[in-house]
Amino acid sequence: MGAATARRLATEGASVLVADLHIEAALRVATEIRDGGGRAAGIETDVSDAGAVQEMVQRAVDLYGKLDLAANVAGVPQNPTPLFETTLELWDLTHAVNDRGLFLCLQAEIPHILQAGGGAVVNVLSVNGMRAFSQMIAYGSSKFGGVSTTLTVASEFASQGVRVNGVAPGSVDTPMLADFSRDALDAFAATLPLKRLGRADEIASVIAFLLSDDASYVTGTILPVDGGWLNG
Repeated sequence: MGAATARRLATEGASVLVADLHIEAALRVATEIRDGGGRAAGIETDVSDAGAVQEMVQRAVDLYGKLDLAANVAGVPQNPTPLFETTLELWDLTHAVNDRGLFLCLQAEIPHILQAGGGAVVNVLSVNGMRAFSQMIAYGSSKFGGVSTTLTVASEFASQGVRVNGVAPGSVDTPMLADFSRDALDAFAATLPLKRLGRADEIASVIAFLLSDDASYVTGTILPVDGGWLNG
Protein backbone atom coordinates (compact mmCIF):
# COMPACT_ATOMS: atom_id res chain seq x y z
CA MET A 1 0.00 0.00 0.00
CA GLY A 2 2.87 2.34 0.72
CA ALA A 3 4.47 1.70 -2.65
CA ALA A 4 1.15 2.17 -4.45
CA THR A 5 0.59 5.41 -2.56
CA ALA A 6 4.03 6.74 -3.46
CA ARG A 7 3.43 5.96 -7.14
CA ARG A 8 -0.03 7.53 -7.13
CA LEU A 9 1.08 10.74 -5.43
CA ALA A 10 4.02 11.06 -7.80
CA THR A 11 1.73 10.78 -10.83
CA GLU A 12 -0.27 13.67 -9.38
CA GLY A 13 2.81 15.85 -9.15
CA ALA A 14 4.05 15.28 -5.61
CA SER A 15 7.75 15.09 -4.85
CA VAL A 16 7.99 11.89 -2.83
CA LEU A 17 10.33 10.52 -0.21
CA VAL A 18 9.74 6.76 0.03
CA ALA A 19 10.60 5.42 3.49
CA ASP A 20 10.88 1.72 4.26
CA LEU A 21 12.49 -0.48 6.87
CA HIS A 22 14.35 -2.13 3.98
CA ILE A 23 16.34 0.37 1.94
CA GLU A 24 16.28 -1.85 -1.15
CA ALA A 25 12.49 -1.63 -1.28
CA ALA A 26 12.50 2.14 -0.82
CA LEU A 27 15.11 2.67 -3.54
CA ARG A 28 13.30 0.32 -5.93
CA VAL A 29 10.03 2.26 -5.68
CA ALA A 30 11.83 5.59 -5.93
CA THR A 31 13.65 4.41 -9.06
CA GLU A 32 10.36 3.27 -10.63
CA ILE A 33 8.89 6.71 -9.99
CA ARG A 34 11.89 8.52 -11.46
CA ASP A 35 11.90 6.22 -14.48
CA GLY A 36 8.28 7.24 -15.04
CA GLY A 37 9.18 10.93 -14.99
CA GLY A 38 8.37 11.62 -11.35
CA ARG A 39 10.47 13.01 -8.55
CA ALA A 40 11.38 10.61 -5.74
CA ALA A 41 14.08 9.46 -3.37
CA GLY A 42 14.30 6.58 -0.90
CA ILE A 43 15.39 6.33 2.70
CA GLU A 44 15.71 3.52 5.25
CA THR A 45 13.50 4.20 8.25
CA ASP A 46 12.35 2.32 11.32
CA VAL A 47 9.24 4.21 12.40
CA SER A 48 9.54 2.88 15.95
CA ASP A 49 12.85 4.78 16.30
CA ALA A 50 12.36 8.46 17.14
CA GLY A 51 15.72 9.51 15.74
CA ALA A 52 15.14 7.67 12.47
CA VAL A 53 11.73 9.31 12.05
CA GLN A 54 13.16 12.77 12.64
CA GLU A 55 15.91 12.03 10.09
CA MET A 56 13.29 10.87 7.56
CA VAL A 57 11.25 14.05 7.85
CA GLN A 58 14.31 16.30 7.76
CA ARG A 59 15.52 14.49 4.64
CA ALA A 60 12.25 15.29 2.90
CA VAL A 61 12.55 18.95 3.84
CA ASP A 62 16.19 19.08 2.75
CA LEU A 63 15.37 17.48 -0.60
CA TYR A 64 12.23 19.39 -1.50
CA GLY A 65 12.32 22.56 0.58
CA LYS A 66 9.23 21.84 2.64
CA LEU A 67 6.82 19.17 3.82
CA ASP A 68 3.12 19.75 3.28
CA LEU A 69 1.73 16.23 2.75
CA ALA A 70 2.40 12.97 4.56
CA ALA A 71 1.04 9.45 4.26
CA ASN A 72 1.81 7.23 7.24
CA VAL A 73 1.41 3.70 5.90
CA ALA A 74 3.89 1.60 7.90
CA GLY A 75 2.41 -1.29 9.84
CA VAL A 76 2.90 -4.86 10.98
CA PRO A 77 0.20 -7.55 10.96
CA GLN A 78 -0.76 -10.16 13.51
CA ASN A 79 -1.97 -13.69 12.90
CA PRO A 80 -4.95 -14.69 15.05
CA THR A 81 -3.54 -15.45 18.51
CA PRO A 82 -5.49 -16.35 21.65
CA LEU A 83 -5.11 -14.00 24.60
CA PHE A 84 -3.02 -16.40 26.71
CA GLU A 85 -0.70 -17.10 23.78
CA THR A 86 -0.10 -13.42 23.02
CA THR A 87 3.48 -12.83 24.09
CA LEU A 88 4.96 -9.58 25.31
CA GLU A 89 7.26 -9.68 22.27
CA LEU A 90 4.27 -9.77 19.92
CA TRP A 91 2.48 -7.05 21.85
CA ASP A 92 5.53 -4.78 21.99
CA LEU A 93 6.45 -5.18 18.30
CA THR A 94 2.90 -4.55 17.13
CA HIS A 95 2.49 -1.44 19.24
CA ALA A 96 6.01 -0.18 18.50
CA VAL A 97 5.21 0.08 14.80
CA ASN A 98 1.45 0.56 14.56
CA ASP A 99 0.90 2.88 17.52
CA ARG A 100 4.21 4.37 18.69
CA GLY A 101 5.40 4.69 15.09
CA LEU A 102 2.33 6.65 14.08
CA PHE A 103 2.76 8.98 17.07
CA LEU A 104 6.42 9.56 16.24
CA CYS A 105 5.66 10.30 12.59
CA LEU A 106 2.96 12.83 13.43
CA GLN A 107 5.14 14.49 16.05
CA ALA A 108 7.93 14.90 13.48
CA GLU A 109 5.74 15.85 10.51
CA ILE A 110 3.29 18.37 11.94
CA PRO A 111 5.84 21.12 12.81
CA HIS A 112 7.13 21.15 9.23
CA ILE A 113 3.61 21.12 7.78
CA LEU A 114 2.76 24.10 9.97
CA GLN A 115 5.93 25.83 8.79
CA ALA A 116 4.86 25.20 5.20
CA GLY A 117 1.62 27.04 5.85
CA GLY A 118 -0.59 23.99 6.29
CA GLY A 119 -1.27 20.73 4.56
CA ALA A 120 -2.63 17.26 5.16
CA VAL A 121 -1.77 13.91 6.68
CA VAL A 122 -3.37 10.53 6.10
CA ASN A 123 -2.80 7.65 8.50
CA VAL A 124 -3.40 4.11 7.30
CA LEU A 125 -5.26 2.33 10.09
CA SER A 126 -7.48 -0.77 9.83
CA VAL A 127 -11.04 -1.96 10.20
CA ASN A 128 -9.57 -3.77 13.22
CA GLY A 129 -9.37 -0.33 14.83
CA MET A 130 -13.10 0.22 14.35
CA ARG A 131 -14.46 -3.17 15.38
CA ALA A 132 -13.09 -5.82 17.71
CA PHE A 133 -12.12 -9.19 16.27
CA SER A 134 -11.48 -12.31 18.32
CA GLN A 135 -7.84 -13.31 18.92
CA MET A 136 -6.48 -10.03 17.54
CA ILE A 137 -5.78 -8.18 20.78
CA ALA A 138 -2.30 -6.88 19.95
CA TYR A 139 -3.13 -5.71 16.44
CA GLY A 140 -6.62 -4.47 17.28
CA SER A 141 -5.54 -2.44 20.28
CA SER A 142 -2.70 -0.88 18.30
CA LYS A 143 -5.12 0.13 15.55
CA PHE A 144 -7.77 1.40 17.99
CA GLY A 145 -4.96 3.54 19.40
CA GLY A 146 -4.19 4.82 15.91
CA VAL A 147 -7.81 5.87 15.43
CA SER A 148 -7.72 7.84 18.67
CA THR A 149 -4.37 9.40 17.76
CA THR A 150 -5.69 10.45 14.35
CA LEU A 151 -8.84 12.06 15.75
CA THR A 152 -6.96 13.78 18.57
CA VAL A 153 -4.32 15.31 16.30
CA ALA A 154 -6.97 16.32 13.77
CA SER A 155 -8.81 18.23 16.48
CA GLU A 156 -5.65 19.87 17.81
CA PHE A 157 -4.41 21.27 14.50
CA ALA A 158 -7.53 21.88 12.39
CA SER A 159 -7.57 25.60 13.24
CA GLN A 160 -3.94 25.85 12.09
CA GLY A 161 -4.62 24.56 8.60
CA VAL A 162 -3.53 20.96 9.03
CA ARG A 163 -6.02 18.26 8.05
CA VAL A 164 -5.53 14.79 9.51
CA ASN A 165 -7.59 11.82 8.38
CA GLY A 166 -7.40 8.05 8.51
CA VAL A 167 -8.03 5.29 6.02
CA ALA A 168 -9.15 1.95 7.47
CA PRO A 169 -8.53 -0.84 4.95
CA GLY A 170 -10.11 -4.24 5.22
CA SER A 171 -8.31 -7.21 3.71
CA VAL A 172 -6.07 -5.98 0.90
CA ASP A 173 -4.17 -8.37 -1.35
CA THR A 174 -0.61 -7.49 -0.31
CA PRO A 175 2.38 -9.45 1.05
CA MET A 176 0.91 -8.98 4.56
CA LEU A 177 -1.46 -11.83 3.69
CA ALA A 178 1.32 -14.16 2.58
CA ASP A 179 0.79 -16.50 5.54
CA PHE A 180 -2.71 -17.34 4.32
CA SER A 181 -3.39 -19.82 1.52
CA ARG A 182 -5.07 -18.62 -1.67
CA ASP A 183 -8.00 -20.91 -0.95
CA ALA A 184 -8.45 -19.35 2.49
CA LEU A 185 -8.26 -15.84 1.06
CA ASP A 186 -10.76 -16.67 -1.69
CA ALA A 187 -13.13 -18.19 0.87
CA PHE A 188 -12.94 -15.08 3.03
CA ALA A 189 -13.38 -12.77 0.04
CA ALA A 190 -16.59 -14.61 -0.85
CA THR A 191 -18.08 -13.49 2.49
CA LEU A 192 -17.59 -9.79 1.72
CA PRO A 193 -20.36 -7.71 0.16
CA LEU A 194 -18.09 -6.89 -2.82
CA LYS A 195 -16.94 -10.54 -3.03
CA ARG A 196 -13.22 -9.81 -3.41
CA LEU A 197 -10.16 -8.55 -1.60
CA GLY A 198 -9.04 -4.98 -2.02
CA ARG A 199 -6.10 -3.84 -4.12
CA ALA A 200 -3.26 -1.63 -2.97
CA ASP A 201 -4.00 0.93 -5.68
CA GLU A 202 -7.56 1.27 -4.38
CA ILE A 203 -6.24 2.26 -0.96
CA ALA A 204 -3.76 4.62 -2.61
CA SER A 205 -6.52 6.38 -4.52
CA VAL A 206 -8.41 7.15 -1.31
CA ILE A 207 -5.23 8.40 0.37
CA ALA A 208 -4.54 10.64 -2.63
CA PHE A 209 -8.07 12.06 -2.44
CA LEU A 210 -7.79 12.84 1.28
CA LEU A 211 -4.43 14.55 0.73
CA SER A 212 -5.77 16.60 -2.18
CA ASP A 213 -7.60 19.91 -2.25
CA ASP A 214 -10.70 17.95 -3.27
CA ALA A 215 -10.90 16.95 0.40
CA SER A 216 -10.26 20.47 1.70
CA TYR A 217 -13.26 20.32 4.06
CA VAL A 218 -12.47 16.85 5.40
CA THR A 219 -10.58 16.36 8.66
CA GLY A 220 -10.93 14.04 11.62
CA THR A 221 -12.52 11.35 9.46
CA ILE A 222 -11.76 7.64 9.50
CA LEU A 223 -12.83 6.23 6.14
CA PRO A 224 -13.27 2.46 5.85
CA VAL A 225 -12.10 1.02 2.52
CA ASP A 226 -13.11 -2.55 3.15
CA GLY A 227 -15.42 -3.87 0.44
CA GLY A 228 -18.36 -3.45 2.81
CA TRP A 229 -16.85 -5.66 5.54
CA LEU A 230 -17.93 -3.51 8.48
CA ASN A 231 -21.49 -3.27 7.20
CA GLY A 232 -21.71 -6.79 5.79
